[in-house]
Amino acid sequence: MADSEPHWEWYRSFLQVLETGSMSAAGRAMGLTQPTVGRHIDSLETALGLKLFTRSFDGFAPTDAAQELRPYAAGIAATAAALRRAASSHGAGVRGTVRLTASEVIGVEVLPPILAALQSEHPELVIELVLSNRADDLLHREADIAVRMFQPVQEALVVRRVGAIELGLHAHERYLAARGVPKSMEALSLHALIGFDRENAFIRRFQEKFPAFSRERFAFRADSDLAQLGAIRAGFGIGICQSALAARDRQLVRVLRSQFSLTMETWIAMHEDLRTSARCAATFAALAAGLAAYIRAPGSH
Repeated sequence: MADSEPHWEWYRSFLQVLETGSMSAAGRAMGLTQPTVGRHIDSLETALGLKLFTRSFDGFAPTDAAQELRPYAAGIAATAAALRRAASSHGAGVRGTVRLTASEVIGVEVLPPILAALQSEHPELVIELVLSNRADDLLHREADIAVRMFQPVQEALVVRRVGAIELGLHAHERYLAARGVPKSMEALSLHALIGFDRENAFIRRFQEKFPAFSRERFAFRADSDLAQLGAIRAGFGIGICQSALAARDRQLVRVLRSQFSLTMETWIAMHEDLRTSARCAATFAALAAGLAAYIRAPGSH
């Protein structure tokens, strides 16, 4: 291994080649030329004394050493991004960049008006939104604030519960006009159901309570909550939807209200080191107030 410390740009190029499998694609993503990326990889290999990639028929294949280094390089990238966000906030007032992470439906359907109002109040605030359910992205500094449908339990986090979002069975009125309204959970066997593709621990617990929702019964399967919501809105069949969200669309009808109801605890969390950050404190407060109002909205229960 060489004595010189590898430059951050070398790690950045390394991560992009890992991600894209191509030096030319990595260069395009970073605004660099292919030869420059190649020099970065060569320099990093020399500095570390390791072979990181081998040429394959469809690009560059990472070696075992490269795969082992991947999480450490990703950590450097996350820390560098967090440093830039913190640096961007210095100055008078609430300003700079805040990186949020939330689930698909919350991020796409619920947060935009909350964030629009926040940005209107603080025009120098920049929002980055990542759609993810990973539990560890705050500790790794991949995000500043997370909206989660489970209670974060990691230490070193500031956590606030904002309420419980109810889930119910919904269908488009067009579908119900054509297929009828089910009168019991057993009658769902006569309907097109919308549900998951792959099981996880939460789904297995859910199936214990509602055995009618098994994968083989679904006429539409997707692990994306947005895809399931799209299918409900299109009139494909009956699926699970947040009641507050369905209440915004008069064409979506809730069925079997007394027989099917679930709640998702909703939490906001951020790293405790950010509690004194004006940009994060303002965003955290706006998210808490906006989500609480969404949960309390008429039709949400």
